Amino acid sequence: MAAKDDMRASIKLTTVADLFSTEESRADQQREKVMEIPLPDISDFPGHPFKVKADEAMLEMADSVKQYGVLVPGLVRPKADGGYEMVAGHRRKKASELAGRETMPCIVRELDDDQATIIMVDSNLQRENITPSEKAFAFKMKLEAMNRQGQRTDLTRSQVGNKLDGKKSSEVLAEQVGESRNQIFRYIRLTELTPSILEMVDDKRIAFNPAVEISYLAEEEQKALYETMQSEDCTPSLAQAQRMKKLSQDGRLNVDVIFSILTEEKPNQKEKMTIRRERIDRFFPRDFTEKQKEDLIVQLLESWYKKRQREQER
Repeated sequence: MAAKDDMRASIKLTTVADLFSTEESRADQQREKVMEIPLPDISDFPGHPFKVKADEAMLEMADSVKQYGVLVPGLVRPKADGGYEMVAGHRRKKASELAGRETMPCIVRELDDDQATIIMVDSNLQRENITPSEKAFAFKMKLEAMNRQGQRTDLTRSQVGNKLDGKKSSEVLAEQVGESRNQIFRYIRLTELTPSILEMVDDKRIAFNPAVEISYLAEEEQKALYETMQSEDCTPSLAQAQRMKKLSQDGRLNVDVIFSILTEEKPNQKEKMTIRRERIDRFFPRDFTEKQKEDLIVQLLESWYKKRQREQER
């Protein structure tokens, strides 16, 4: 009997209050919270394809952050070695830095690489002005993540959409972004361009369709093409780009052939004025791009023209 009394005494029953507090604490732990995280503790997403520029729009955002703070929290995920990795909110982070803030409000969420990639791309594709290169790398990253998710069988939920319903990842992506599958793959082809040529595409100095054809050229052929475009101040038409692609595939494309194709007279080609590079390069900073040089020259000519107009009106 004494042994039974001791056993009863050792058993501690959980009270109703304890049960409710435990459920509440568990729910609180699972609930996402907004935290003020020091900016140095937040690293950028690896391979983030969207450019974060200190342009006029960014300066306006920084002024807003300075006055009102960051109104929409960013999304970060914890890193294994400490700190956090930005998933959505790179521009808000930059604006916070420019505004002189030390922290930024963020939601902390546990995400695997593929989930984080998909959210990162989706949050940035909503922006109004996206360059071809940003779209190209974003589509590539998201499609690769979707393909990996579709191959897994341990997912209880998927942001891919309904790949298991028989749709390919590219079909789901096409529906999500409002582009055809073919156009998505054409954008992804741009990731095969050298950085210098891809910059020309972003600056609208090379049209999208010729750029897709150029992407099939080998790296050395693209470098030769870029140097010829710079020296001759010209870019290939779609027909010329297609010819170079075919010649490259046949192993017959070289510097001389590229020069010959680019310098041939195009149909309805307008006469244009060229200025030798050595005559004007000394007036520009070394890091100026061709587009910056052109913009500055046009700006100076417009100022000169307006001044001349005023003098004639006197």
